[in-house]
Amino acid sequence: MILRSRWADSVCSENPLPEYPRPQLVRPQWVNLNGKWDASIHSPDTEPVFSDSILVPFPAGSALSGFDHVLQPDEVLTVRTLFENPLIDGSDCLRLHFGAVDWACTIWVNGNKVGVHEGGFDPFHVDITNALTTEPVQELVVSITDPTDTGDQPVGKQTLNPFAIQYTAVAGIWQTVWLEPIPQTCIEHVHTQTHISKNVVEVFCSTTNATPDSHIRVACLYDSKVICEVSESIKEDKISLCLSFEELRLWCPDDPFLYGLVIEIIDENGVVVDAVQSYFGAREISYQPDEDGYLRLTLNGSPIFHLGLLDQGWWPDGLYTAPTDEALSFDIEATIAMGFNTIRKHVKVEPARWYWHADRLGVLVWQDMPSTAFNMVVFGKELKAGVQPEDMDWDKISPGNDPKGFRNELDSMIHALRPFPSIVVWVPFNEAWGQHDTDATLSHVMALDPSRLVDGPSGWTDTGSGHMRDHHLYQNPEKLPEHEPGRVTVYGEFGGISLHVDGHTMLAKGWGYTKAATESDLLDSYEDLMRVIADLVPKGLAGVIYTQTTDVESEINGLLTYDRVYKVAPEQLHAINKPFAQ
Repeated sequence: MILRSRWADSVCSENPLPEYPRPQLVRPQWVNLNGKWDASIHSPDTEPVFSDSILVPFPAGSALSGFDHVLQPDEVLTVRTLFENPLIDGSDCLRLHFGAVDWACTIWVNGNKVGVHEGGFDPFHVDITNALTTEPVQELVVSITDPTDTGDQPVGKQTLNPFAIQYTAVAGIWQTVWLEPIPQTCIEHVHTQTHISKNVVEVFCSTTNATPDSHIRVACLYDSKVICEVSESIKEDKISLCLSFEELRLWCPDDPFLYGLVIEIIDENGVVVDAVQSYFGAREISYQPDEDGYLRLTLNGSPIFHLGLLDQGWWPDGLYTAPTDEALSFDIEATIAMGFNTIRKHVKVEPARWYWHADRLGVLVWQDMPSTAFNMVVFGKELKAGVQPEDMDWDKISPGNDPKGFRNELDSMIHALRPFPSIVVWVPFNEAWGQHDTDATLSHVMALDPSRLVDGPSGWTDTGSGHMRDHHLYQNPEKLPEHEPGRVTVYGEFGGISLHVDGHTMLAKGWGYTKAATESDLLDSYEDLMRVIADLVPKGLAGVIYTQTTDVESEINGLLTYDRVYKVAPEQLHAINKPFAQ
């Protein structure tokens, strides 16, 4: 059955996803290149023939792309568009930004090769200034290859043969493409760290080509009014400055307040050579023992139970790409409406605007690293034979031999997402899917970002690393495993009650961990399950992630259908969940 979400009809083919794509680092001048591009599928040893079109940034094979082809490992997808040079004079550089391209791409401007990139989930840019011509129209060509699950790169839940918990292959440009004129001396990256006991927020800035005589100024805004500022000479490309407050308004789900930031580079003559707008939420993440000695997750020094949903982030009409910005924020709004305070973003990275929505709406995020390929066929045979996951031969199911690009993409993901206060937990590995070098990887992430917790790993093949001991219990969740010293006990996955809703599923029969026959059955089963969880909280359970937010293709475990229809009234679920937020 063909499904469309209610936002699909709002997609403008001339200007899809027109919103500014990088809310954490805003410059006023930019050009959106989304829209209809020429497209060609060809072999690596032939030239493209542009006889088709594709709607960027919807990936190949998605309904909204208008390009009905699943890219195969031996094929090349080449796309082309034209644009006008937005540079006013020769003093600026022109950067070409891609939110994400799956998986490897080579980029040409006016026939000049300007860049290459590997990695399907991280934003990147190339400087195309020297490739521009004096002509009024410039040509951009991008050639893309993607091995999907035949390779060893991070792939998430994509497969060339979708079934059960693995979904349709994604390839090509799947986030906004845009142009940004920038000065030679510029601000590259901004993130913050809060020190509540000192009423201080430390601002970390990265710059390029700043002269020793220049300085950086950071102003903090509260309701658009400057309340404090600090400036410092730029001696290195990376600099930190401390904003001091009389009293900090702390970010939390009940009060997701965001301070504004204006960051400027000022030269020796007092001229502002670059300025960006940003924001931050003042908050601290940690864990500490309660009066009974059980470790609890804390936010701003107070315990908070993480009650969350496993969020796949797939769409029936756009696959990886939500049809509109309103659709992108809807899943977060629905999560909150149902009484959850946490989202585990499952083996997928979202566009920057998704995290901005999470910041402003007030939800805690566990961010997964997309996993490498997982052989579901071999796993299914082992499971059917009665072998438990922790006893399986994972080198055969999901080889973990330092997969190509994993560490690079992991570091790129953390760098890109570090500014967002809603992210409170990194999840480098899920259920041994390509799990490798576990202790070293988790230690690396803990050192790279000490301001957040590291889950280690989520489910099954735990090695004793990380801040959290994460169990996946779809059967017998009432049997709380023994706590491990120094690690917080959580259920990273549980539940999975499926309900088939006529007219809102892709297949006549769907898949789920347990089944409900009616809406009432689903509600009763969920309430029973949460009674079990409520009994475990006083015994030390610190957080749970229910499977899942929405159905995805043949998987019908969602509290919403794949096309985003509630299976149960959100206020009914909110009433059940409310005690956990108190």
